[in-house]
Amino acid sequence: MIEKKQFLSLKSTKENIHQVEKFVEDICDEFNINNTYFGNILVALTEALSNAIVHGNKNDVNKDINITFESKPIGLSFTIQDEGNGFDFNNIPDPTDLAVELKNEEGRGIFLMKVLADEVNFLDNGKSIELIFKISSINQELALDRIKQLQIFATEKNKKVEKL
Repeated sequence: MIEKKQFLSLKSTKENIHQVEKFVEDICDEFNINNTYFGNILVALTEALSNAIVHGNKNDVNKDINITFESKPIGLSFTIQDEGNGFDFNNIPDPTDLAVELKNEEGRGIFLMKVLADEVNFLDNGKSIELIFKISSINQELALDRIKQLQIFATEKNKKVEKL
Protein backbone atom coordinates (compact mmCIF):
# COMPACT_ATOMS: atom_id res chain seq x y z
CA MET A 1 0.00 0.00 0.00
CA ILE A 2 1.25 3.47 -0.85
CA GLU A 3 1.48 5.42 2.38
CA LYS A 4 -0.42 8.67 2.26
CA LYS A 5 -1.26 11.45 4.70
CA GLN A 6 -4.07 14.04 4.54
CA PHE A 7 -5.31 16.70 6.94
CA LEU A 8 -8.64 18.38 7.58
CA SER A 9 -9.09 21.25 10.04
CA LEU A 10 -12.59 22.32 11.10
CA LYS A 11 -14.24 24.76 13.47
CA SER A 12 -16.27 23.18 16.28
CA THR A 13 -19.72 23.21 14.70
CA LYS A 14 -21.88 20.26 13.74
CA GLU A 15 -22.52 21.97 10.41
CA ASN A 16 -18.99 20.95 9.41
CA ILE A 17 -19.85 17.25 9.50
CA HIS A 18 -20.55 17.36 5.74
CA GLN A 19 -16.87 18.22 5.20
CA VAL A 20 -15.92 15.05 7.08
CA GLU A 21 -18.33 13.03 4.94
CA LYS A 22 -16.64 14.33 1.78
CA PHE A 23 -13.17 13.73 3.30
CA VAL A 24 -14.03 10.09 4.11
CA GLU A 25 -15.79 9.54 0.78
CA ASP A 26 -12.76 10.73 -1.19
CA ILE A 27 -10.41 8.51 0.84
CA CYS A 28 -12.67 5.46 0.49
CA ASP A 29 -12.96 6.04 -3.26
CA GLU A 30 -9.19 6.27 -3.57
CA PHE A 31 -8.63 3.04 -1.61
CA ASN A 32 -11.61 1.18 -3.17
CA ILE A 33 -13.38 0.74 0.15
CA ASN A 34 -16.82 -0.86 -0.17
CA ASN A 35 -20.02 0.86 0.98
CA THR A 36 -20.43 -1.18 4.16
CA TYR A 37 -16.94 -0.37 5.39
CA PHE A 38 -17.36 3.24 4.24
CA GLY A 39 -20.40 3.39 6.53
CA ASN A 40 -18.40 1.99 9.45
CA ILE A 41 -15.65 4.57 8.94
CA LEU A 42 -18.08 7.45 8.51
CA VAL A 43 -20.20 6.64 11.58
CA ALA A 44 -17.15 6.08 13.80
CA LEU A 45 -15.50 9.28 12.58
CA THR A 46 -18.63 11.43 12.96
CA GLU A 47 -19.08 10.07 16.51
CA ALA A 48 -15.48 11.07 17.30
CA LEU A 49 -16.05 14.48 15.71
CA SER A 50 -19.26 14.99 17.69
CA ASN A 51 -17.46 14.09 20.94
CA ALA A 52 -14.65 16.52 20.07
CA ILE A 53 -17.15 19.33 19.41
CA VAL A 54 -19.38 18.77 22.45
CA HIS A 55 -17.08 17.34 25.11
CA GLY A 56 -13.61 18.44 24.03
CA ASN A 57 -14.17 21.94 22.69
CA LYS A 58 -17.41 22.55 24.64
CA ASN A 59 -19.20 23.78 21.49
CA ASP A 60 -16.77 26.72 21.21
CA VAL A 61 -16.91 27.67 17.51
CA ASN A 62 -13.56 29.45 17.87
CA LYS A 63 -11.78 26.17 18.63
CA ASP A 64 -10.51 23.83 15.95
CA ILE A 65 -10.72 20.10 15.43
CA ASN A 66 -7.94 18.54 13.39
CA ILE A 67 -8.36 15.27 11.56
CA THR A 68 -5.32 13.46 10.24
CA PHE A 69 -5.66 10.55 7.85
CA GLU A 70 -2.76 8.19 7.27
CA SER A 71 -2.62 5.04 5.21
CA LYS A 72 -0.31 2.68 7.04
CA PRO A 73 0.71 -0.93 6.47
CA ILE A 74 -1.78 -1.93 9.18
CA GLY A 75 -4.67 -0.04 7.52
CA LEU A 76 -6.38 3.33 7.44
CA SER A 77 -5.80 5.58 10.46
CA PHE A 78 -7.87 8.63 11.38
CA THR A 79 -6.78 10.79 14.32
CA ILE A 80 -9.21 13.38 15.67
CA GLN A 81 -7.73 16.05 17.94
CA ASP A 82 -9.60 18.79 19.79
CA GLU A 83 -8.43 21.74 21.88
CA GLY A 84 -10.02 20.51 25.12
CA ASN A 85 -8.40 19.29 28.32
CA GLY A 86 -8.80 15.60 27.53
CA PHE A 87 -10.69 13.07 29.64
CA ASP A 88 -10.19 9.93 31.69
CA PHE A 89 -10.66 7.31 29.00
CA ASN A 90 -10.02 4.53 31.52
CA ASN A 91 -13.21 5.43 33.38
CA ILE A 92 -15.88 5.44 30.66
CA PRO A 93 -19.36 4.29 31.80
CA ASP A 94 -20.65 1.11 30.15
CA PRO A 95 -23.46 2.19 27.77
CA THR A 96 -24.95 -1.32 27.90
CA ASP A 97 -25.66 -0.85 31.63
CA LEU A 98 -29.34 0.15 31.85
CA ALA A 99 -28.79 2.39 34.89
CA VAL A 100 -26.19 4.37 32.97
CA GLU A 101 -28.34 4.49 29.86
CA LEU A 102 -31.48 5.73 31.62
CA LYS A 103 -29.52 8.41 33.47
CA ASN A 104 -27.60 9.70 30.48
CA GLU A 105 -28.56 9.97 26.82
CA GLU A 106 -24.90 10.31 25.90
CA GLY A 107 -22.11 7.77 26.16
CA ARG A 108 -22.81 5.51 23.22
CA GLY A 109 -20.36 7.24 20.88
CA ILE A 110 -17.22 5.55 22.17
CA PHE A 111 -19.05 2.21 22.26
CA LEU A 112 -20.00 2.64 18.58
CA MET A 113 -16.44 3.63 17.67
CA LYS A 114 -15.09 0.50 19.37
CA VAL A 115 -17.60 -1.73 17.56
CA LEU A 116 -17.06 -0.17 14.13
CA ALA A 117 -13.28 0.37 14.13
CA ASP A 118 -10.64 -2.35 14.39
CA GLU A 119 -8.66 -0.31 16.93
CA VAL A 120 -9.48 2.72 19.05
CA ASN A 121 -6.56 4.45 20.74
CA PHE A 122 -6.81 7.40 23.10
CA LEU A 123 -3.80 9.72 22.87
CA ASP A 124 -2.50 12.83 24.62
CA ASN A 125 -4.55 12.25 27.81
CA GLY A 126 -7.77 11.93 25.82
CA LYS A 127 -7.35 15.05 23.66
CA SER A 128 -6.96 12.84 20.59
CA ILE A 129 -8.50 9.61 19.45
CA GLU A 130 -7.12 7.35 16.73
CA LEU A 131 -9.45 5.07 14.80
CA ILE A 132 -7.79 2.31 12.78
CA PHE A 133 -9.56 0.33 10.08
CA LYS A 134 -7.56 -2.67 8.93
CA ILE A 135 -7.82 -2.95 5.17
CA SER A 136 -7.03 -6.66 5.27
CA SER A 137 -10.14 -7.20 7.37
CA ILE A 138 -12.48 -5.61 4.85
CA ASN A 139 -14.74 -8.46 3.96
CA GLN A 140 -18.36 -9.44 4.06
CA GLU A 141 -17.95 -11.72 7.08
CA LEU A 142 -16.53 -8.94 9.24
CA ALA A 143 -19.23 -6.51 8.14
CA LEU A 144 -21.93 -9.04 9.01
CA ASP A 145 -20.33 -9.72 12.40
CA ARG A 146 -20.34 -6.01 13.23
CA ILE A 147 -23.98 -5.71 12.22
CA LYS A 148 -24.78 -8.71 14.43
CA GLN A 149 -22.98 -7.09 17.41
CA LEU A 150 -25.03 -3.92 17.02
CA GLN A 151 -28.26 -5.94 16.71
CA ILE A 152 -27.43 -7.90 19.88
CA PHE A 153 -26.77 -4.63 21.71
CA ALA A 154 -30.11 -3.18 20.56
CA THR A 155 -32.02 -6.37 21.46
CA GLU A 156 -30.49 -6.56 24.95
CA LYS A 157 -31.22 -2.88 25.51
CA ASN A 158 -34.87 -3.38 24.53
CA LYS A 159 -35.19 -6.39 26.86
CA LYS A 160 -33.84 -4.34 29.78
CA VAL A 161 -36.26 -1.50 29.06
CA GLU A 162 -39.22 -3.91 28.80
CA LYS A 163 -38.42 -5.28 32.28
CA LEU A 164 -39.00 -1.83 33.75
